[in-house]
Amino acid sequence: MQMNEQVTTRISRTIATEIGASASQVGAAAGLLDEGATVPFVARYRKEVTGGLDDTQLRTLADRLGYLRELEARRETVSASISDQGKMTDDLAKAIFGAETKAALEDIYLPYKPKRRTKAMIARENGLGPLADAILADRGAEPEVLAAGYLSENVADVKAALNGARDIVAEGLTENAALLGELRTFLQREALVSAKVIPGQEQAGAKFSDYFEHSEAWSKVPSHRALAMMRASNEGVITLDIGPDPEGGKERAEAMVASHLNTRTEGAGDQWLRKMAGWTWRVKLSLTMTVDLMSELRQRAQEEAIQVFARNLKDLLLAAPAGAKATLGLDPGIRTGVKAAVVDATGKVLDTATLYPFQPRMDVRGSEAALLGLIAKHNIELIAIGNGTASRETEKLVSDTLKLLPRGVKAPTKVVVSEAGASVYSASELAAREFPDLDVSLRGAVSIARRLQDPLAELVKIEPKSIGVGQYQHDVDQHRLGKSLEAVVEDAVNAVGVDLNTASAPLLAHVSGLGPSLAEAIVAHRDANGAFDSRKALLDVSRLGPSAFEQCAGFLRIADGEEPLDASSVHPEAYDVARKIVAACGRDVRSLMGDAAALKRVRAEEFVSERFGLPTVRDILGELEKPGRDPRPTFKTATFADGVEQISDLKPGMVLEGTVTNVAAFGAFVDVGVHQDGLVHVSQLADRFVKDPHEVVKAGDVVKVTVVEVDAPRKRIGLSMRKDGGASAKQDRNARGGFDRGNGGPKGGAPKGGGPRGAGPKGGRPQGGKPKSDSGNGALGAALMDAMKKR
Repeated sequence: MQMNEQVTTRISRTIATEIGASASQVGAAAGLLDEGATVPFVARYRKEVTGGLDDTQLRTLADRLGYLRELEARRETVSASISDQGKMTDDLAKAIFGAETKAALEDIYLPYKPKRRTKAMIARENGLGPLADAILADRGAEPEVLAAGYLSENVADVKAALNGARDIVAEGLTENAALLGELRTFLQREALVSAKVIPGQEQAGAKFSDYFEHSEAWSKVPSHRALAMMRASNEGVITLDIGPDPEGGKERAEAMVASHLNTRTEGAGDQWLRKMAGWTWRVKLSLTMTVDLMSELRQRAQEEAIQVFARNLKDLLLAAPAGAKATLGLDPGIRTGVKAAVVDATGKVLDTATLYPFQPRMDVRGSEAALLGLIAKHNIELIAIGNGTASRETEKLVSDTLKLLPRGVKAPTKVVVSEAGASVYSASELAAREFPDLDVSLRGAVSIARRLQDPLAELVKIEPKSIGVGQYQHDVDQHRLGKSLEAVVEDAVNAVGVDLNTASAPLLAHVSGLGPSLAEAIVAHRDANGAFDSRKALLDVSRLGPSAFEQCAGFLRIADGEEPLDASSVHPEAYDVARKIVAACGRDVRSLMGDAAALKRVRAEEFVSERFGLPTVRDILGELEKPGRDPRPTFKTATFADGVEQISDLKPGMVLEGTVTNVAAFGAFVDVGVHQDGLVHVSQLADRFVKDPHEVVKAGDVVKVTVVEVDAPRKRIGLSMRKDGGASAKQDRNARGGFDRGNGGPKGGAPKGGGPRGAGPKGGRPQGGKPKSDSGNGALGAALMDAMKKR
């Protein structure tokens, strides 16, 4: 749809208010995006044009731009339809213009929308329209007396006549945009979400037991509880209903409907109309409103969940890389053996093996000998151990093996890493092309090794949804989820930058302006012609034209090339500015790069031009000071406590080190090395009020925690990061007399048809856990433990 200037301006103003910018900034950014520019490119290299909008603002802008343009297109369609019917008025046109959401626009259009033959239409065909008008006009008259004058061949008696009049008046009410808006606002504020177990489903749906008799305000239901209840409803465990408060809410809704009929007297007509208003609410409007509220709740919960997925994925992708070191990857297994793969510093596979240290073979000595052989042969510096089944047993095997190394030999650093998505990658077409002669099971070990070296470079090979970064992954809109997670991958890859001469095609595919086809073309060109010696050589790649080059060049790095600036994030279009800065310092590029002291003496304002403003010049100075800087943190690992290998080894009061595996709205999940993540509830994350757990922790963080509660039979672990070691939580729980079942999420194992391992903190299982207050900072109790799930 071609937007006129007035519409474009309105959209820009709306978005500007939402993202805290000016309409001109929004308009400029929208123009660049419409021309094909990517968010990472606009955020980094077009700051002068957009006034410095960051990638978060631009992502919101792009998302809202699509919605508001669809709204405008629909607005135009609605206006044209009503005008074609000859029913457009000034007031109606004003209402259509003022509608701010698609829902509000559809409410206005409802009376004019072409529809199938209704009961009200039939009643009018039977001559009952005047009867409805007569009842509305004379509130003192008896409706039955009025109805007697409208009997006919098609209207057998007074009751049929009144039913027809009722259908006509009711249709007017159900198509009254003002009434619909009032009812929607009332219910959004007052409605309750109620869940009740279906008789006979108590045992089968035990994991949803917190919702067997549950009710709370619609407006305050957090994402994880909403999705848990919807899953329980879909699985036939509970009935789920949304409606006004039983204590007078229905009567208030009926009164709101009646108010639009101006029923103010006790005349017979008004009494009949009030009854008819109640019938309209019960039979017509309440169902429509319930469906709308359920849909809105689902959308709201999904959006919140997707935001959690996106933040967690970003943390995983931007986790600290261990670096280019020879690495041994171990994919633990019991009966099928531990799969081992050695990769060199560049990720090339050097060796593979399968070890059988566990049942049924119990070849511990042979496994130790094999590990020692691989370590010695390939000078292993890192050992990556997948965190799946037999992870702790495998880690113990490695620890025992490292003790056998000769005195003076430096032992490799062992690290337990998340293997979420490794099996998906192993069986993928990409893995088959990359390792055509390697067994599927061994490909997983390669992936585990590489993701320790560089999480970003390896994780981009896996569909984001398979990495496992949140709750109820398979219950949300998959298209919306995929789009959001792909945006996160794109932002992460471009924030770090990519080595043009070593990057795989899957990694290059996420670089601004490229995509799978051009990424494959770059790799093919590199294979045929050798390493690129400059960024400008990219223009020799088949199908990579000036537009794609402009988008991608700044995010691609070439180390030790003919142009030193190619190793930085300075865009080729700004090389002249960089060279002027270098000349002003009386140096050459190679000697100046990294010399912070010399660059501190440069005034950025002196190099501003019509094309390149102060933001770009400052970025160039920053890049010259720290060329090719990696925004990711320094690599460090958690050290699991000796002798703590399973949940039964945990005791309240233990202080342990662990790795944050996932962050949810109600807290953070931490791997302390016992095959079962513990939960640090939001109230136990810090010695202060925490509204959002992401303020304190992110996936991949190494943290110290105190064990607060252990429930081995139900596989639940409560942890605390507070200085008091969770004492406040214990006191509160004791005061309540033990576990507070609360209204937490479903407990334990995965439901049938659940997602792959990794869809939740360790797999697609339901999670939940309601704090004592909706603020999320209630005391830690069993409700928090209910969010636990087996890895």
